[in-house]
Amino acid sequence: MKIVLAYSGGLDTSVILKWLKEKYNADIIAFCADIGQEEELEGLEEKALATGASRCIISDLREEFASDFIYPLMQAGALYENQYYLGTAIARPLIAKRMVEIAHECGATAIAHGATGKGNDQVRFELTAAALAPELQVIAPWRMPEFRAQFPGRKEMIAFAEAHRIPVEASAKKPYSMDRNLLHISYEAGILEDVWLDASAPEHRPMYKLSVAPELAPDNPQYVELEFHQGRCITVRAEGIENSGQPMTPLQVMQTLNKLGGAHGVGRVDLVENRFVGMKSRGVYETPGGAILHHAHMQLESITLDREVMRIKHGFLPKYAELVYYGFWFAPERLMLQAAITESQKYVNGTVRVKLYKGTITTAGRKSADSLYNEAIATMEAGGTALYNQDDATGFIRLNALRLKVAARAGRSYL
Repeated sequence: MKIVLAYSGGLDTSVILKWLKEKYNADIIAFCADIGQEEELEGLEEKALATGASRCIISDLREEFASDFIYPLMQAGALYENQYYLGTAIARPLIAKRMVEIAHECGATAIAHGATGKGNDQVRFELTAAALAPELQVIAPWRMPEFRAQFPGRKEMIAFAEAHRIPVEASAKKPYSMDRNLLHISYEAGILEDVWLDASAPEHRPMYKLSVAPELAPDNPQYVELEFHQGRCITVRAEGIENSGQPMTPLQVMQTLNKLGGAHGVGRVDLVENRFVGMKSRGVYETPGGAILHHAHMQLESITLDREVMRIKHGFLPKYAELVYYGFWFAPERLMLQAAITESQKYVNGTVRVKLYKGTITTAGRKSADSLYNEAIATMEAGGTALYNQDDATGFIRLNALRLKVAARAGRSYL
């Protein structure tokens, strides 16, 4: 039997690797997706092989992640529960997709993951597998009573690792867990389960990896220009960055914006969200580049999208965000909405200038050859144009007021 395991090199997946190998007498193919977690990948292959994996496959998926997952998400402009940039949620379908591909390439009959039975990731991994490879068995150790009985806590996992000489670094009491990729880094559990705890307090500053505390950011603002073509950012202009104004790949855009945003403390979010499985969960997120890209894209849409297109798009964005959060990326309803989003982006071309300053993103200008903003029509100065005659507003108001007048004369009251 061959099993493809989503492997990070941490305590949980290292123990799971050895446990699966012993329980199923299987060849374990450890798989790690490089989606921008950077230093977390160092020494991973050696660690996996030393733990008992027959192979360790590390796939560089950063460009695909940026182009085919982050960018469509940004074109949508979706936020889960109006706050969460969906950094973890958008990565899981890509990881699971590559796991399925490796399973097919290597002749594996099962895939396995270390997601807890209380979280969203188990659903995201398994919905993707169901959509792309329903014939594969999915093994989720944390949902197996025998695994939980053997490992009721981290103490037992550490003891197991030591007994089997599994090379992991872990402490019995970890203050929080974290997950990093190109779009964001998340922190949850441990001390963060106390929703009254101030995660922005000075004593918690060492937790953050991608951004400085806003109060420690530079005293001078930085201006950044983002140029878009059909809703996709194609270059960034700013002082002190490489290739300023030159064509950039989606990966280069994200890397550039992460550095710029992180230096000015933007993109930090502390929220309590509703998990798919029914419970509320507190998470702290850093999304410096994504926050800038989301803000700029929204500003460009404000001058390029037709009003009714914008209203329809904004109407289904909560559902779109929910689908991504829940794990329905490879589902017909998400694809249907994505097609509508893609159609809406045909004229989202132009440039947005933003100002980054101590944790804030402020719009400092927007322009587009496809802009629907017409200063001659919008001006409050005296005079009119052939396109808009203020006298016409009288009839417009009269017609819109007709039903209200009829109802009032019929004796209805709305007080």
